Amino acid sequence: MQCLIVDDNDHFLTAARDLLEREDITVVGVASTSAEALRRFRELHPDVTLVDIVLGSEWGFDIVRRLVGAERGQPPAIILISTYAEKDFSDLIAASPALAFLPKSGLSGTAIREVLEASVPRGR
Repeated sequence: MQCLIVDDNDHFLTAARDLLEREDITVVGVASTSAEALRRFRELHPDVTLVDIVLGSEWGFDIVRRLVGAERGQPPAIILISTYAEKDFSDLIAASPALAFLPKSGLSGTAIREVLEASVPRGR
């Protein structure tokens, strides 16, 4: 599985890449701005994209909408991540086209796979 991570924290990017690659998820790229995220997303066609909710002065929810708008056909698999609690953004998360939210502290290959499996419609 190939993953793109969109986050502005270099320490987190390094730690997340190391963790996910140990769990058989290949991090094919990282981005720290919406423009870079859109470019890398179009270039790499990742299986899943992780987007931080608060990305410096940018808003992860806006980035998710831009990524979904860039994809033709089936919506891309995007998971929101944050150090903030899910309850802090519950309404915005629910309204987002992202598949789910994962706290950064709970990020793992298993958690990502569970989100992706839960998003596949039954009968496929």
